[in-house]
Amino acid sequence: MAATELPPPEAVIGPRAWLWRNLFSNAANSIVTVVLGSALILTLVVAVEWALSRARWGVITANFRLFLMYVYPLEHAWRIWLVLALLSLIAGLSAAHSRTGPVRTLAVWLAAGQLLLAALAALSAVEALLIGEREARAEELLIIAGGLLANAGIGFAALTVGRAVRLPNRLIGLAWLAWLPASLLLLQGVGDGLLEQVATNLWGGLLLTFLLAVASIVLSFPIGVLLALGRRSDMPVIKWVSTVYIEVVRGVPLVTILFMAAVMLPLFLPGGLRIDHLYRAIAGLTLFTAAYVAENVRGGLQAIPLGQIEAANAIGLNAIQRNLYIVLPQALRAVIPANVGLFISLLKDTTLVAIAGTGLLELLGIGQAVLAQTQWVGAYMEVYLFISVVFFVMCYTMSQASYRLEAAMGVGKR
Repeated sequence: MAATELPPPEAVIGPRAWLWRNLFSNAANSIVTVVLGSALILTLVVAVEWALSRARWGVITANFRLFLMYVYPLEHAWRIWLVLALLSLIAGLSAAHSRTGPVRTLAVWLAAGQLLLAALAALSAVEALLIGEREARAEELLIIAGGLLANAGIGFAALTVGRAVRLPNRLIGLAWLAWLPASLLLLQGVGDGLLEQVATNLWGGLLLTFLLAVASIVLSFPIGVLLALGRRSDMPVIKWVSTVYIEVVRGVPLVTILFMAAVMLPLFLPGGLRIDHLYRAIAGLTLFTAAYVAENVRGGLQAIPLGQIEAANAIGLNAIQRNLYIVLPQALRAVIPANVGLFISLLKDTTLVAIAGTGLLELLGIGQAVLAQTQWVGAYMEVYLFISVVFFVMCYTMSQASYRLEAAMGVGKR
């Protein structure tokens, strides 16, 4: 006779037992629970009442295009949609081919984020029509909503098609490497009648924040790895140059480096040479972050047992082979949490470019510019809450991808 499965004893594992054990186990816990619970409920009620009746959400809908792309010409907005379409396509194909969760998480959140922005653009267009604004603005917002919606669909379609059509992993890797330079070239143009140039001072908002973060992360990681290897090198010149660079950069604030890149660097360049302020900002963020990546990676390198290095030497591997196949894979695996935390900080630190004399207005800079408009004076809570939600979604996506990557690679497990 099969044994009958009984539910766990309610007094031991059930919800009432958990509440009693954790929240009402004694008089002090009960008082703290009641006081904090009441405060949270009151805060929630007040927040909901403010959001539904007193908040001026028109500051977001009326300036949605500024928050998204600043004053990037709408007739050239197809370049932005093409850049996002390529990103959605590559991310979807990578997610379909990947056996781990991180790439899928990024692809799904990328598509979901574009769907959310498309919905906000559509709502802004409807509001513009209802309050009797010019139809041109509503048409602009509908174009933005359509572009975002189409790109989200491309991401989900690529995820579906990629499962049926297998592409070489090397081809997907090359697509990832080519996406960033191709995107910058496409967004800026090349002139000479081939593709009209769009000055980088017309870029801004979420577009600029995203590009600054992605470019800095992609460039700082390999530089940081090389600096970490250089600091542990047996060659004195390479070791001391790497050490001095890392310590000097880590000893000054990021805003100082951005000020130097924006204000002081042009003073040392030849008269006919001018570096665009966008690329100076990317260089400042990259060089600063690379120093911190180097220290994280150096910590991972020190965790590698000496016996593995001796074994690699014993079987005849040279220094490059030893680092490439034995040391670096284990070191980088060990410092995934630290590096992802650093990249999340870098994403938030892109807000500093607006105050460093670069002339660039990323998402927070756009918010400050919007608040300077007479009709939106005092709408601080709405603007900063919207910006906070956008940054939270991006940072949460990166952290969830990191958790998936750690789980797939067994970080913290023997």
